[in-house]
Amino acid sequence: MPTLKGARVALLEARMTGELSDLVRRLGGVPHAVPALREAPTPEQVPLFIDALSTGRLSVVIFLTGVGVTALFREAERLGRLDETLTGLRVTTNACRGPKPVAALRRHDVPVQIAAAEPYTTGALLDALSGVDLRGKGVALVHYGERNQALADALTSRSARLEEWCLYEWLMPEDRAPLAGLVRELIDERIDAIAFTSQIQWRHLFRVATDLGESSALVEVLNRHTIVAAIGPVCASALRACGVTPDILPAHSKMGSLIVALADYVELTGEG
Repeated sequence: MPTLKGARVALLEARMTGELSDLVRRLGGVPHAVPALREAPTPEQVPLFIDALSTGRLSVVIFLTGVGVTALFREAERLGRLDETLTGLRVTTNACRGPKPVAALRRHDVPVQIAAAEPYTTGALLDALSGVDLRGKGVALVHYGERNQALADALTSRSARLEEWCLYEWLMPEDRAPLAGLVRELIDERIDAIAFTSQIQWRHLFRVATDLGESSALVEVLNRHTIVAAIGPVCASALRACGVTPDILPAHSKMGSLIVALADYVELTGEG
């Protein structure tokens, strides 16, 4: 088992903070959890989506996250329309970007006909959809916390009758002080490593640093001192766009794999 050798690891994950912190501790690190976002549901979208599903307007439904599936089912149940929703999804072709929406659908006996391969990117999803004729078909794209413009454009270019749905939003934490504190701790070199499990975490941290007038200092310290782990190519691309070169990209785009890869890196290099 690799060890983090006492490294202080910043974690920006909002939903699985406890699990990731426990894993860091088990691997001999010190977790410093500062959630970088909050997920705000948009329940007003759900009845409109169910209407589109129930009237047969949709032939294909694409889910990008398990959070979107969960938000849909939770609000549908509150509205007394869960059975109607499940019935509609059981007669559509359902496609998922990653394993989490697949698992969330299958827990309700909803079949998933199309699933993207690792690393679960937009490109991988489009590859998985390449054999499906979308011309003139009603296609629902259930986004993550913001619109995936590239995916929407690609589906429209294939002549799909695209309908887009955002069942939750990614927002800044209501209290930005912990993120501001993390920026200062990073710049002061009091954080040994930082783990990004989504690109929005980096964007929010960078925005706070920019507001503090410390964006250049943050980029400099991440490249020079702090070990930077990014969960996959989308996250890594967002970091590189701002001048940060990630040190670690795990072989599998999963949170646990990210922390284990970080421990492997610390053991291999002696950093931390």
